[in-house]
Amino acid sequence: MSAHRNPPSWLSEAVLYQIYPASFADSDGDGIGDLRGVRDHLDHLAWLGVDTLWLSPCFASTFGDGGYDITDYLTIAPRYGTNEDADALVEEARSRGMRVMLDLVPGHTSHQHPWFLESVRNPDDHRYIWSDRIASPMRSWIPNHAERGGYYLANFYPIQPALNFGYARMDPVEPWRQPVSAEGPQANRAALREIMGHWFDRGVSGFRVDMAASLVKDDPGLVETSRLWGEMRDWIDRAHPGCILLSEWGDPKTAVPAGFHADFFLHFTGPALRSLWDNGTGSQGPWADGRPCYFDPEGQGSMGTFLDAWQEADEAIDGAGHVALPTANHDFSRLTCGPRTRDMVAPAFAFQLTWPSLPVIYYGDEIGMRYVPGLPDKEGSQLDSEARQGSRTPMQWDDSANAGFSTASPDRCYLPVDPDEDRPTVAAARADEDSLLHHVRRLIALRKETPALGAGGTVRVLHRDYPFVYLRGDRHLVVVNGRREPATAPFPGSGSAPRPLAVHGVEVTASGITAAGFSYGIFELAPDAGGVL
Repeated sequence: MSAHRNPPSWLSEAVLYQIYPASFADSDGDGIGDLRGVRDHLDHLAWLGVDTLWLSPCFASTFGDGGYDITDYLTIAPRYGTNEDADALVEEARSRGMRVMLDLVPGHTSHQHPWFLESVRNPDDHRYIWSDRIASPMRSWIPNHAERGGYYLANFYPIQPALNFGYARMDPVEPWRQPVSAEGPQANRAALREIMGHWFDRGVSGFRVDMAASLVKDDPGLVETSRLWGEMRDWIDRAHPGCILLSEWGDPKTAVPAGFHADFFLHFTGPALRSLWDNGTGSQGPWADGRPCYFDPEGQGSMGTFLDAWQEADEAIDGAGHVALPTANHDFSRLTCGPRTRDMVAPAFAFQLTWPSLPVIYYGDEIGMRYVPGLPDKEGSQLDSEARQGSRTPMQWDDSANAGFSTASPDRCYLPVDPDEDRPTVAAARADEDSLLHHVRRLIALRKETPALGAGGTVRVLHRDYPFVYLRGDRHLVVVNGRREPATAPFPGSGSAPRPLAVHGVEVTASGITAAGFSYGIFELAPDAGGVL
């Protein structure tokens, strides 16, 4: 475990924005988004107020799993541009006050990576995990038809052979297991430092780390995995101070003490995120469990599950990092999904942007892009029953062809554009001061102008039901009603009426709080408003 450290101040103040490169903006008309397309829209992102861009994998790949099957960690995939395009993106983002983070996939490579092509023929190569027979789980062991023979362990699809970071425990029944100190696992650790250092030196500010908890195998309590990432954190702090690691671990109480600067509440690890904004419709979106969530239109959810998980994580982190709270991601259905329309989600953003966590906005959520069901598989997006492609549709910029995403013919676009005639666009939303986009922009600006609303500082819950009411610091009151029906709560203050900072359907008086359906309010309490519980 790493010693207690504070994260860089820039991260504590950041609002992150996740971009799925293939779907964001196509600059050359081939139907696939690219880095120049991202550069073309930096002014819009700066106008929105986000300050850290996280790009899903954009390295050279066979694209059997959307870029999570990498053939060269040091080279941008040609369909996205060149390393020089990445440099230009980093520089132009910096000139607008924004940082760029990339996606690191450390647990496996493509089966076409040069490392693996060497390993399939050379029995002395231990960069990957090999066995002379099928082991458990059987579906994860893939027969090798090359010179070496035997079987290799795959993490997800057969095209994704697992890199060898060792086993925490030896087992005589599985003699191929190697300790974490063995030559192959140590070579892979060195490779991670080389990859990260290469991009840090080019100006990248950090990495989101894919499946960060999966590296060391048979690791009870994830002790050895945590030690690995603690070593990486020590190296970053020495060699690249100010750069950060954001993990896809899904357990902040474990990941941050291990050395990560932040970790997500995620849809596949624990119920905390789904208890906020699962779409509640079962098969409508990936990973949905269909249980009531707080931002359910009918108001059948509760904040209790989230608050319990939050408190446990916050106590374990103890100021050393952050819980990252995403609106959605490339695997999980969007806020606008199933019964929840874009007119209902502003309170969810109000919560995300005022709770003491690290907010991560998934591209298009700020205009209310919806999860689109019924789309064909694209580059491995259909993972068993999980139709992840519905959250990866092209960004909707305007009302021109392909919603302004690409000049290619529709059949050449990475995925079909949402066919809904009422689909939102950036252009229309910017022209409408009452649009969701303007709500989000105002909330981001308020967060940045008001340190008490940021990732640091204290929070006290005053009312756990509908509306959800909490106090940030000593003087900033937040009211969120995620349901259709109005709600009321007592106002535990006295003195002058609070000053509204960003209000949408909420009224606070000495007699109490009244919140319309799908409303939020952020207020500054007057200095004489004593009596807050």
